[in-house]
Amino acid sequence: MNLAGKTAVITGASRGLGRAMAVALANAGANTALVGRDLTELEKTLEQTRAAGARTQVFRADVAAEADVLALEQAVTTAFGPAHILINNAGMNLRKPVTDFTLEEWNRVVATNLTSAFLMCRAFVPHMKGQGYGRIINMTSIMSHVSLPGRTVYSATKAALLGFTRALAMELAPEKITVVGISPGPFGTEMNQPIIQNPELNAQFVSKIPIGRWGNVEEIGALAAFLCSDAAGFITGTDILIDGGWCAQ
Repeated sequence: MNLAGKTAVITGASRGLGRAMAVALANAGANTALVGRDLTELEKTLEQTRAAGARTQVFRADVAAEADVLALEQAVTTAFGPAHILINNAGMNLRKPVTDFTLEEWNRVVATNLTSAFLMCRAFVPHMKGQGYGRIINMTSIMSHVSLPGRTVYSATKAALLGFTRALAMELAPEKITVVGISPGPFGTEMNQPIIQNPELNAQFVSKIPIGRWGNVEEIGALAAFLCSDAAGFITGTDILIDGGWCAQ
């Protein structure tokens, strides 16, 4: 998985899956532009990517805001030159019945999970064209395929992001730019620690995962590194379920 000489832009790189993917790509030799809003947590990711020996830098931005994305594109290009890899990982979830949502909450989830991917692709895809190589990974979700109560808005955005992924893959295939979704299932991220640390809740949840355990974030990192490699050049317009068998039930 040699990504030496490639520059990767990773949104939501401050923690969890975003951090794991940033570290995996840095370990494969890629320069990494770490994007997020929490500078303290981004600095923790920076320590790990620096340890890999690759060039790496933190960029504070709200990728749901057009002005921030335009400024980010200029800053990253100045620091690293044209980007080769874009991972749209920034996301959020509000869990409650759809009738309890305000319009402001709906718009915030849509902007974070869907509009941000559009803004980032619009800004960075032009740099990928003409290189004969490009990789875009959109973090979809098992909620692109199945759902649960209280996930109406989240599921809507992730299903839309999967449609966006497929269409963009068709647009960019002539440029040898692949566009792939990763649909994670239950992973042991910070978000899920309240369940993991409660023995009763954890046992109940794990019993629903066919493989019998939570996913490790390093497994997402390994998948992302593979999808960015030359070995994955024929994979585009789809998503990869990495869910311990959740969606196979």
